[in-house]
Amino acid sequence: MTRTALVTGGTRGIGAAISKALKEAGYKVAASYAGNDEAAAKFKAETGIAVYKWDVASFDACADGVKKVESEVGPIDVLVNNAGITRDVPFHKMTLDQWNAVINTNLGSLFNMSRQVIEGMRARKFGRIINISSINGQKGQFGQVNYSASKAGDIGFTKALALETARGGITVNAICPGYINTEMVQAVPKDVLEQKILPLIPANRLGEPSEIARAVVFLASDDAGFVTGSTLSVNGGQYLA
Repeated sequence: MTRTALVTGGTRGIGAAISKALKEAGYKVAASYAGNDEAAAKFKAETGIAVYKWDVASFDACADGVKKVESEVGPIDVLVNNAGITRDVPFHKMTLDQWNAVINTNLGSLFNMSRQVIEGMRARKFGRIINISSINGQKGQFGQVNYSASKAGDIGFTKALALETARGGITVNAICPGYINTEMVQAVPKDVLEQKILPLIPANRLGEPSEIARAVVFLASDDAGFVTGSTLSVNGGQYLA
């Protein structure tokens, strides 16, 4: 039986790598995105993966989006909550809009998305929910009170939902990436990267999106059926939780 996976924020960066890896592992894959139509169209053309546009911060949009995916691709067996944003600023300058945007997208989306698929997973007695958190949700980060709070919340969400669903054949796990070689990190000035970031990473390099993707493929597999409520740190030894 071919299982269906849905990856939010699945057309760029880490999300794109996850979508591709799941397809290569034999899943039927759908990828959602928020706004970059050009990147989504290019991703679809290159991979053949179905793409869908909606705002994961909206419960109603998630409900409509999931219904469309399930009608066109299949019942969702694997949900990867990867979509996320940053609005970095020191807390004393942070606006309510900057706080709400990050909390609603990075944390609220876990409820908005997981709530749409959990009943189907319970009925089928199988499910995998994988939440992409962050090293900064584990250790905190200057200028990221909103982001760190949202990503720490992702970990608490993971643990609590894992307890509720374990008897039903559903696992819920989190992955906390460190510095990954994506467009966002590539935009960091070279001197800052070499002098202030890499020295903090014992592995002395950035992670690759494919390394996060392989962790997702494992957690989505039958082999990971006894792994639930866990937080997998993929950060080159930068933070040992």
